[in-house]
Amino acid sequence: MEVATPAIFNGEAVKVGGFIIVCRLFLRMKMRGSTVEEQVQWVLSYVQGGLADVWKENMMEELESGEVEHESVEEFLTSLKKEFGGGEEESMKVAELRKLEQGGRTMEEFVQEFKWAARESGYEGRPLVEEFKRGMNGGIRRKLMEAENPLSFIEQWYRRAMALDSNWRESRREEEKLRKKEVGGGVQKQERQSLPRPLVW
Repeated sequence: MEVATPAIFNGEAVKVGGFIIVCRLFLRMKMRGSTVEEQVQWVLSYVQGGLADVWKENMMEELESGEVEHESVEEFLTSLKKEFGGGEEESMKVAELRKLEQGGRTMEEFVQEFKWAARESGYEGRPLVEEFKRGMNGGIRRKLMEAENPLSFIEQWYRRAMALDSNWRESRREEEKLRKKEVGGGVQKQERQSLPRPLVW
């Protein structure tokens, strides 16, 4: 099974979360039998450029001298995230989350993007639900808020919103089909009425 390798990480805070996710996936799928040192060295091979070069050089020296020894690659990835993520990444994620709106997209597309932005934003519980409600289209929001059984958890909001959106879109498609049939039938009827009457002798 082919597994994508990460893009080169140059130390930009906004990219550190995605870089770590791809690294984790590759390590789990392709390097389970490798030592922690081998896994750490593999991750470091994708850390290049910008601010990351100085940090990488220092990290390599510390690893080679034995000053730093990681018990697991996860511990190393945590230190990487702490070094380059900090509060800046969280602030950027919050800004992205607050800008998100469903617009003309399907709810499924909106939910996937919202989940991505919510990750590392620090939002959870009621504040996360409120941001999700704010971003979705008004019609679906009203239906969800008027539901007999109030929704509590964000996953419930995701599932119910996607179901409502899917049903609404299916209904629109059916209405469009019926409208086309009615229009087509009207044209045929008009054509029949416009035919000249046969002459009667």
